[in-house]
Amino acid sequence: MKITKIKEDITTEIASSFKNSIAIDTEATGLQIPERDKLSLIQICDEKQNVYIIQPNKNNYKAPNLVSVLENEKILKIGHYLRFDKNALEYFLKCKIKNFFDTKIASKIVRTYTDAHGLKNLVQEFCNKSIDKRFGSSDWNKDINELTDKQLEYAANDVIYLHKIKLELEKMLIREKRFDLFKNCVEFLNTRVELDQKGFKEDIFEH
Repeated sequence: MKITKIKEDITTEIASSFKNSIAIDTEATGLQIPERDKLSLIQICDEKQNVYIIQPNKNNYKAPNLVSVLENEKILKIGHYLRFDKNALEYFLKCKIKNFFDTKIASKIVRTYTDAHGLKNLVQEFCNKSIDKRFGSSDWNKDINELTDKQLEYAANDVIYLHKIKLELEKMLIREKRFDLFKNCVEFLNTRVELDQKGFKEDIFEH
């Protein structure tokens, strides 16, 4: 695994190197976006397991090269619990993410033999790896060059396994004839994020 630290935006060369799919994740100052917290880091992993950790410009959050990738319909964006990451990226980068696969939604639809749908659980089952989540509660807003190797490794682990997990979950969804149901749920995620941004945090389908 190669980790590249980047400030503000990826280069046009990096953007053009992404072909079919990327894995994405974010770190923030907390979970209340956009009411209180800010987007701190953006992690991207390509199909060759090159990881890019990007610290956006917190004055204007302008990242046109990154936005061009997120809005590219030909590039699949793979993430785990994209409800949060999609909300953060679209709100701060002023973009609309197109063509995405949420491994948490897929897991909940097809892994009905368990109630453990966290990324750590999926990495253990499909990659036979144990990842350390202790550094999740970190000050991600400090300068990227001040982050420790362990913190960078934690951030990278959130994307490095997603391509493999996506392939395994996709096979299961097709086998169990639930792929169309999954696609409908992913499509609804656009509306769920819009509800979040307008303050509707509760489940609107509850009695």
